[in-house]
Amino acid sequence: MKVYSIHKLSAFENWDGFSSVDDFSYPWRSEAAPKTLFQAYYDDVAIHFRFLAYGPTPFVYVKDNNKLEVIHSERVEIFFRTDERMQPYYVLEMDPHGRVLDYKANHYREFDRGWEWPDSLAIQTAKKEDHYTLQGKFNIETLQELNLIQDNEIQIGLYRGHCTEMLNGKANVKWISWVDSGTDEPDFHVPSSFGVLRLD
Repeated sequence: MKVYSIHKLSAFENWDGFSSVDDFSYPWRSEAAPKTLFQAYYDDVAIHFRFLAYGPTPFVYVKDNNKLEVIHSERVEIFFRTDERMQPYYVLEMDPHGRVLDYKANHYREFDRGWEWPDSLAIQTAKKEDHYTLQGKFNIETLQELNLIQDNEIQIGLYRGHCTEMLNGKANVKWISWVDSGTDEPDFHVPSSFGVLRLD
């Protein structure tokens, strides 16, 4: 299982020099995936994270501006689970506008989209010439209440839906993952798509 170790900081200065998850890929395509990076650190209160998603100007679908529109947009995603049973697991899909599709689920694909993450994720986004950034935080107390931290490790899935075009509000998405789930078709909602975030 892939492991990404993060460090505790007493004071944050900037993201420069942080180690990154940089081995995202297109498990279901033969081409190289656009560069995607994930970084994180933690303090006494929260785990702070950042995605850098490279490529052309991202396609974002906006009609009523509700959270379900994230499904039709470029986005980065984080899944959490307690164990391989995924009963339950938690999903955060976040687009370049800072909108969050948050929901709770049970394996296999039993979604409760009325569920909301218990506290503020403090999402911030920025668009650059060749990429966008998305950053936020998870309160450690919330992760503990959801039983997601065990022996200083969190079972986590890291993904990206790279939207290459949009036709009549329908997104053409290429699926990028940190871990190759080994499934025949794109699927993040399976036990084999997770890695470990280790709090050193």
